[in-house]
Formats: sequence, C-alpha cells, structure tokens
Amino acid sequence: METIHFRKENKGRGGKPVTILEGFTRRPEDIESLARQIKIALGVGGTVKNGCIEIQGDFRIKISAMLQELGFRVKGV
Repeated sequence: METIHFRKENKGRGGKPVTILEGFTRRPEDIESLARQIKIALGVGGTVKNGCIEIQGDFRIKISAMLQELGFRVKGV
C-alpha cells in the first residue's frame, strides 16, 4: 500500500492554489493514468512533473477520498 503525501501551494502561481500529490512508487505511465482519472472526475486541469501529480485548485479532501477508495494511504490532508 503506497502512502501519498498531499500539500497545497500558492507561491509562484499567481496566488492560485495547486494540490500536489507526492510519494508514488509506480511506473510513470500508471501515474499519468491516475492523474487523468483525477482530472476527469473533478473537471479540472493538472499535470505530472517529476513523479508528482499537480492538480489545479485545492481539492485535497476530494482527492483523498478517491485515492483511499483505490487502496492508497494518504497523509497531509
């Protein structure tokens, strides 16, 4: 069971919040697929950079619930 760490950033982004998910030990293709699922479910934009998923907006609680259903352990919500 992977432990995913959450954090919210505003700095350097024009004051707009971004939710960052870290701690993935999966292949890059699997991380891209997970990011796509999250973006579609929430109807928001985002990207994958250096093995971390960045989602536009502060969606820590919603993403946490989604990941727990998929079998991930989450911290930092």
